[in-house]
Amino acid sequence: MSRIASFSPQIDAIVVGAGFSGLYAIYRLRELGLDVRGFEAGNGVGGTWYWNRYLGARTDSEGYVYHYWFSDELLAEWDWSERFPGQAETERYLNHVADRFELRRHIAFNTRINAAHYDADRAVWRVTTASGETVTARFLVMCTGGLSAPTFPNIPGRDAFRGESYHTGQWPHAPVEFHGKRVGVIGTAATGIQVIQSIAAQVASLTVFQRTANYTIPMRNPRLDDAERARLRAHYPEWRHRVHDTFAGFHFDQMPQAFNDLDADERMRILENLWADGSLKLWIGSFREMFADASVNQVFSDFVRAKIRARVHDPRIAEKLLPKDHGFGTRRVPLETNYYEAFNRSNVELVDVRAEPIERITPSGLNTSAREYPLDMLVYATGFTAATGALSEVDVRGRGGVSLGEAWNHDVRTCLGMQVHGYPNLFMTMGPLSPAAAFCNVPTCIQQQVDWIRDAIAHVRARGCTVMEATAEAEAQWVEHADSLANMTLVPKTQSWYMSGKANGKPRLLPYAGGVNGYKRECDAAKARGYDGFAIR
Repeated sequence: MSRIASFSPQIDAIVVGAGFSGLYAIYRLRELGLDVRGFEAGNGVGGTWYWNRYLGARTDSEGYVYHYWFSDELLAEWDWSERFPGQAETERYLNHVADRFELRRHIAFNTRINAAHYDADRAVWRVTTASGETVTARFLVMCTGGLSAPTFPNIPGRDAFRGESYHTGQWPHAPVEFHGKRVGVIGTAATGIQVIQSIAAQVASLTVFQRTANYTIPMRNPRLDDAERARLRAHYPEWRHRVHDTFAGFHFDQMPQAFNDLDADERMRILENLWADGSLKLWIGSFREMFADASVNQVFSDFVRAKIRARVHDPRIAEKLLPKDHGFGTRRVPLETNYYEAFNRSNVELVDVRAEPIERITPSGLNTSAREYPLDMLVYATGFTAATGALSEVDVRGRGGVSLGEAWNHDVRTCLGMQVHGYPNLFMTMGPLSPAAAFCNVPTCIQQQVDWIRDAIAHVRARGCTVMEATAEAEAQWVEHADSLANMTLVPKTQSWYMSGKANGKPRLLPYAGGVNGYKRECDAAKARGYDGFAIR
C-alpha cells in the first residue's frame, strides 16, 4: 500500500521531518484543528538522534533544558539518567513524546521528500515523495534540521575503498565493530572528537586526519539520582521562561560583569570556575566581550591552549592540537571526555593534513603527500551543509518556479529565519539567520520558532485569508540587521561552517548573532505589530 494512501490529497499543513521541531510542529498545528501530516525519511522519530548514532554521540546541553516545556505531565514523568544524555537516551525521549501524544499516526515514515513546488493559482504547495507520490497542502513547514545534510570531502578515490566506511551523520543501526581494526577518522570537530575519544582504546590503530585543531571544554557528566532530579525539577517553572531570555537558550546567561572591570586574579578565578563546571558556560555563559574584543578573546584562547598543552605528553603532538588560526569561541566549541588523552596512546597517530595533505583514498587505505596509511575502516566526521543544506536538497520552488537552492547559492536570505520572500506559506525551523542555526540550545529555539509559526498561521486563518509571505522589504531589513550584528563580533573573521552562507558570492554568517533573547524580542515585536513585515491575503 502507498505510504501516503491514507492521506487526503489536499490537507492543511505538511511538516517535513520528525525530530525535535517536526514533532512539536505536528503537535502545535494539530492544536489549531488543522489536518496536518508529517513526512520522515527514516523509519522512526528522532531527527538528529535517529541518524547520528555513532559511538560516543551525546548532547552538549544539559538534559534538564534539552527537552520540551509544553507539558507539565511530561516534565514530571521523564527522568534523565545523566547530566548530558547520550544518543540512545535522547532518542528514547523523543519516542516517548511521539507515543504519549499520539503523533505517529500523523507521520508517513520511510518517505523522503524530493520536491515541493508552489502552485500560485491554487495557493498550495505540491509535495512529491521519492517514490513519486504527491500531496498538496496550504502550509508547508520544513523541520529538516540545521545540521542534517552530510558532506563528504572532495578526495579522489573515495568510492574505491574496499574497507568499511561510515559518515557520522549516516550511521548504521546495526552495531559497528572496531576491535582489532585499523581505523582512520577524517575530521576533528564535534562529532569527530566524540568518535575518537570513544574508540581509541578499542581499535588496533587509530589514525586521525586533522585539518583544523579546535578548542574544547572537558565535559563533567555525573549520573543523576532521584534526589538530584527532584532538585532540578524544582527549577523547571523558572527555567521554562528563563531559557528564552538568555543569550544561548540555556538556564544560564552571559555574565553581567565587564571583563576590564576586574583585575587579572579575579578574571582567572572566574575562568577556572567556568572551566571546572564542565559545560558550555565558558563559551556562552561567560564574559560577553569574548565574542567581540580581540584582546579579551586572546586571554580565553591562551587559557584553553594551556589546558590542552598540559594534557598531552608529547609537546610536538600538543602543538598540532593547539588552535592557532582562530580565537576561542569563534568556531563551535565541543565538550569532550579524555579526548586529548587519546593522543597519549601508542596506537593513536595524529596527521596534520595542512602540512601533509590527503591526496587519494585507495582500495586499501589513504595516501597523503608523505606516505600511505593502510586502513580497514574510514570514518568521515566531515560535518554537514549547515542551515541551508537539508532545505536545498529538496527541490523547493516558489512563485514563478524559482529554486530556493539556486537562490541561496547566490545569496542566503530569510526574514526572521522562518520565511523567504517569493515562497508563500513556506515556513522553516533552524533556518539561516536565526540563532537555531548555531548559537542556541536547539530545543529552546525550535519551540520558540514553532510557537511563532503556529500563531502566524492562526492569525492568517482568523482573518479569513489563505497566504502569508515575507515582503521583500522586511526580508532586506532582517538581512541587514543580522549582518550588522554579525559584524560586531569576531566570528566572521574565522573560517568555519558558521560562514557557509553566501551574500553575492561572499561568506555570510548563517546564525543570528543577537542572542536567543534578542531574537525572541524581534519575533514577538513582529507578531505584536500584526505581522506587518508579511503580506497576508
